[in-house]
Amino acid sequence: MLISQVKNNDGSITVAVRELGEGARAVKGATSVYALAMEAANSGKSLKAVVEAHGLGDEIDLQDVYAKGLFLPPITHPDAAHLHLTGTGLTHLGSAATRDAMHAAVSKVEEGATDTMKMFKMGLEGGKPKPGEKGVQPEWFYKGNGSQTVAPGGDLVSPSFAQDGGEEPEMAGIYVISDKGVPFRIGFAVANEFSDHVTERVNYLYLAHSKLRPASFGPEIRVGEAPSDIRGTSRIIRNGAVLWEKPFLSGETNMSHSFANLEYHHFKYGIFRAPGDVHVHMFGTATLSFGDGIKTEAGDIFEIEASEFGLPLRNTLAVAGEDEVTIGQL
Repeated sequence: MLISQVKNNDGSITVAVRELGEGARAVKGATSVYALAMEAANSGKSLKAVVEAHGLGDEIDLQDVYAKGLFLPPITHPDAAHLHLTGTGLTHLGSAATRDAMHAAVSKVEEGATDTMKMFKMGLEGGKPKPGEKGVQPEWFYKGNGSQTVAPGGDLVSPSFAQDGGEEPEMAGIYVISDKGVPFRIGFAVANEFSDHVTERVNYLYLAHSKLRPASFGPEIRVGEAPSDIRGTSRIIRNGAVLWEKPFLSGETNMSHSFANLEYHHFKYGIFRAPGDVHVHMFGTATLSFGDGIKTEAGDIFEIEASEFGLPLRNTLAVAGEDEVTIGQL
């Protein structure tokens, strides 16, 4: 089941659901995906069962919704401060063609190697623990709260002080925390973990700065488990023509960490199990246009698609004007 949110003229939300390859219909009496997910989390029912209990209404043309710019992020929180936008990196092996070479390079890592390579090797060796065991913890970063989420079709705004604004095609896990403090996964969505790669490469200690940027995900959430082998395409469109295009791989077949291990190391912190909160956690990538020497420009369109996850994610790059920041004294 794929689930998404459509913005109505009066500011309310219509929740749309469909099976892959079929048309979408509105969920009766649903005020938001968040409300449906919390109903499921607190009742012990599956989200699909909750949707079926509500029943389905009018048909919805999602292509028309996209064209009119009416998609919302596929989950929102009534209070944006209670949606956490986070992620993890150094989790993917790369393409099948380069995996052997990558393993060979890692086997030669010696003391004094970069922290990046050390952490990557740790993931290869301990990122997929056996049942009952705890695996190695990954790199982790914070991107912001719900105010940093950008709707599919919206602008990804790079701040005036940024040195780069580049795409990162990723899978995002979407979660709610029940009233009893238990994390529940809704499912997975395609995401653009928009970052400043020039700043990041100056020094790895700048990673935290480089990630404090908006992100987009959706338009649809695939409810349930993710396929083990995910294959998609990331492209940049400039002036109506494809400037850059490359396939990307995700899913546990192509990762050094299991999703379960990454989830554990996020939710092991009590601060991330606050009842009622929403988490959008991005699981990393191995494919970047920046790595191919592409310099993005305002007006570029990022398009990321993976067929099992519904409609492609499209966003336009914009650059903000400079803010005048003054600090007052109380």
